[in-house]
Amino acid sequence: MYRSLLGFAVLVAACATEPQSAREADVATTTQALGVTSVTREHVAGDVYHYGFVLRVGDGPNAQLHVHRVVRERAPWVPRHTTGAVMMMHGDFATFSTNFVPGPSGIAPWLAERSIDVWGVDRRWTQATATAPDVSDFDAMGITQELDDIAAALTFARGVRVVTDASADRLTLIGFSRGGELAYFYASREATQPAAQRHVKAIVPLDVYVSLAPADEDLRQFFCTSAEFEYAALAAGFVDSPNDLQITAGRLALTAPGDQTPFQGFFPGGTNRDVMLAFVGQTYRLFPASPRYHLIAPVLDGGVPIGLRTSPERVVETWLANAPPTQSMRESADTDALTCGDAPPIDVPLSRIRVPLLLIAAAGGYGEHALYSTTLVGSTDVTTLVIRQLPVDREAEDFGHGDLLFSPDAPALAWQPLLLWLRAH
Repeated sequence: MYRSLLGFAVLVAACATEPQSAREADVATTTQALGVTSVTREHVAGDVYHYGFVLRVGDGPNAQLHVHRVVRERAPWVPRHTTGAVMMMHGDFATFSTNFVPGPSGIAPWLAERSIDVWGVDRRWTQATATAPDVSDFDAMGITQELDDIAAALTFARGVRVVTDASADRLTLIGFSRGGELAYFYASREATQPAAQRHVKAIVPLDVYVSLAPADEDLRQFFCTSAEFEYAALAAGFVDSPNDLQITAGRLALTAPGDQTPFQGFFPGGTNRDVMLAFVGQTYRLFPASPRYHLIAPVLDGGVPIGLRTSPERVVETWLANAPPTQSMRESADTDALTCGDAPPIDVPLSRIRVPLLLIAAAGGYGEHALYSTTLVGSTDVTTLVIRQLPVDREAEDFGHGDLLFSPDAPALAWQPLLLWLRAH
């Protein structure tokens, strides 16, 4: 596979001197022969463009990897020189685009404008269609397959970069939320490979943990219980986990914010906007990753969310509304079991990780609970940053999980420190 993808990269570079229409035709013809089923290019802002490559990786209905590249270009299909490269992995109920390119002001274009070559990969479950999704291959979408897919995406990205950037450098693996869990696990597994076969030079988990301190035993037990439930669901034939709540809450908040919500069991007497605010502002009621965990920092009035403190409501609503229709139950079960630690599905100890690590956490997200995982890695180059805007007693309103991606404050608080760290590594 590596040779065929590298061959594709050579073709793209060779086409750089042709007229644009000829370049596109040559790329389209050759990608079909190499299992790349489609290539897209769209303008983001200025000289930043977003490329998409869909790679066929098996026979199942969803056996495709959507690999992304966001980069400055000096001509169509010809990127400008970059000073480093990253591979970004999205979280739950999301894709690379909805997490990292919600618009020109997203983190991926922001990094690209500063000469970082930004790559990303959507996990297989994002390929399921909204209408009658075929989930017949979802049961295989566990941790082993996903780590294999990350390796395939990294191989592809490095093959392209050998030609377009004359660089064989490894990439920094950045993961948000569950994507950050996969970054930890991938780095551990790759450490067992010969040096010549490794793709990752550093990892950046964004607001997540994969192991919990003894003082957080109650949180660990939550993941143990979740994994037990999820494996039981799989045994009963439930291989996917629909994102109906997120999608409906987002769409109704966008289109009819003042109407009475259909989720009366969730928010009796509330409006569609009320439900959206409660879901993102008090997420711990459904998912207690920390005692006051929330996706987005709320404005509270008497303990009730009445607005969002920093991220724009429309951006957050659009993120929810554009969630993939469903995702893999096996992924959730395997990653939750690894965080529980009692019966891990694969052997990926944090102690094997020796590449540099940067953790950026949000006080209102996983927060300081995420620090413990960083103490277990074998690396001597570990940097941590917990973003806190409010006193500890107001943590319920502090900078939240998704604010790292969507807040106008994120570039100064999180992205600039990330950029400086990337340039130093």
